Amino acid sequence: MHISRRHFVGGLMAASALSQVAAAKTGKPVHRPNIITIVLDDVGYSDLGCFGSEIRTPAMDSIARSGLRYVRFDTKAVCAATRAALMTGRNSHSVNMPDVPDVAGVMRGDPEAERLYRMPQNAQTVAQALHDGGYATWAIGKWHLIPMGDLPPGASREHWPLQRGFDYFYGFPRGWTDQYKPELVENDGYIHPDLPQDYHLSADLANRAISLIEHQPQGKPFYLNLAFGTAHAPLQVPREWSRPYDALYTQGWDAIRKARYERMKKMGIIPQETLLPPREAQDRAWSSLSDDEREVFARYMAVYAGFIEHCDHQIGRVLDSLRRLGQLDNTLIVLISDNGAAAEAGQEGEFDGLYKPNMLTPAQQKTRIDELGTGKTQAEYPRPWAYAGTTPLRRYKLWPFSGGTRTPLIVHWPAMVRDPGHIRRQFVDVVDIAPTLLEAAGVSFAPRVGNVVQMPVAGRSFLATLGNPGAPGRQVQYFELRGNRAITNGPWRALAIHNCGAPYTQDKWQLYNIDQDFSESTDLAARHPDIVRKMATLWDSEWQRHVGRPLSQPVPFTCAPHDQFDRAH
Repeated sequence: MHISRRHFVGGLMAASALSQVAAAKTGKPVHRPNIITIVLDDVGYSDLGCFGSEIRTPAMDSIARSGLRYVRFDTKAVCAATRAALMTGRNSHSVNMPDVPDVAGVMRGDPEAERLYRMPQNAQTVAQALHDGGYATWAIGKWHLIPMGDLPPGASREHWPLQRGFDYFYGFPRGWTDQYKPELVENDGYIHPDLPQDYHLSADLANRAISLIEHQPQGKPFYLNLAFGTAHAPLQVPREWSRPYDALYTQGWDAIRKARYERMKKMGIIPQETLLPPREAQDRAWSSLSDDEREVFARYMAVYAGFIEHCDHQIGRVLDSLRRLGQLDNTLIVLISDNGAAAEAGQEGEFDGLYKPNMLTPAQQKTRIDELGTGKTQAEYPRPWAYAGTTPLRRYKLWPFSGGTRTPLIVHWPAMVRDPGHIRRQFVDVVDIAPTLLEAAGVSFAPRVGNVVQMPVAGRSFLATLGNPGAPGRQVQYFELRGNRAITNGPWRALAIHNCGAPYTQDKWQLYNIDQDFSESTDLAARHPDIVRKMATLWDSEWQRHVGRPLSQPVPFTCAPHDQFDRAH
């Protein structure tokens, strides 16, 4: 891939300037950093210890202590769209990834499906840019940026990791996989290894990452995208990891959400004046459950918590390898979750298979309760646990409320962070991560790749905020998923829930002042109709700027704003 001399020299000058800043801070020369993006799956805003959870996450907490926590970080509320924005620095609609590729399966015969879910060649990825800048590039874990028609053996590999800038890929190509019997890919082909009896995918992915790190030649930086399946369903982890949580979750989701809310205020994650919105109307109160439901549903959450702690242990092993090699302090680590906690299993959860109604009664599930977390089930917790996972926000994955979009963001680079352990309140969107990584490496997205002129980059680096708590963050960002829309402009956030098939002009906008109402508890639309109009106009402007085509109606099964909406994959 061609890179101009001016582009390369400019990158080296930027890298040199960063090194001088870091050297002034530490008193030691600093080379271009290794870069690791750790991407968790369906982990909610409050699900990590350093963001207020009771779940034990010592490894992730450690990089928060030596780094920074960003508490106003937004994703695209669904995995593939977020990952496309992470990889390209562009909005997901701009790179043909408005949702998950799986949705295209219901669009057969629609010409639009031929274009959607194929990231274009005029959107260089962060891996391509870093590779051109001299980095080794590895993708380990989940990819989920492949059109459905390109998944079978022998199909095109144009949208697989090796064709988008990575030197090596080991992981799984789709949105989820069984943690004990995963669908595995190495580079461009499916593999079928004999797996040991104690196999778990999270440990396998960490093993691959550690091996790559330890065999990397000294002096050559690397970029690792480490994308775990945790904590996407199926919820699977050995029993020794879930057992310590059994008693804790018998108190239920209402009590857990309240405890997290109080803890987050004490930790400074959320402002003291933040209100805790009530449970959504269709979510059941814990006190209303039967004894069998409480016992089984508590176990679901214990497995979820153990799944996260087990993944944290694997992250700790990767950190230990960097520490042994003396590379941890000059490794830029960015850790995110791809969207809010998942509500896709409805009020009953899913015990014996995903994305289908749970046909077992709570009593029947209770007789098989010890199968939860094992390879005998593919389970997902009931939706109100996601309401606890997104504390103190409203709603969950897929929704335009902050419970769908906002997730933890941890940034670790001790060579550049001046106030380790602190919190940053600047607004950051996932599109901003790639430009930040490239600035740290002293390179940038190329204006032209070969003969292809590249599309504008939507993201803006927030690297300055690592050393300067007062550096500005993002001001404006639009959102759209499955017909539901939102727009942020400074302290204001407006959103509109779309009724399936209705004209978009009939959508009713809600309005929130995020600076004063972090949890979007109080709709101010009736008080400020002029601001609502300006925000709706701004959404139209941003949509035209970044997408430039009419907003079409969503696929019917994805767009209803009711309980079924949360079940749609």
